[in-house]
Amino acid sequence: MTRRLARPRDDRWIAGVCSGLARRFGMSSGMMRLIFILSCLLPGTQLIVYLVLWALLPNE
Repeated sequence: MTRRLARPRDDRWIAGVCSGLARRFGMSSGMMRLIFILSCLLPGTQLIVYLVLWALLPNE
């Protein structure tokens, strides 16, 4: 069974991007959120990628 990449309606904090990614890759949403927060401490475009995913990912 292939899991679709989508933003779930039931497990959202801000936009549901981390929760959708966690479901897609079989992780817990809390772990994905922690990984995202820790990645924001590194230099890069994490926030821009988050905003793009928020705009592009469909709702479940």
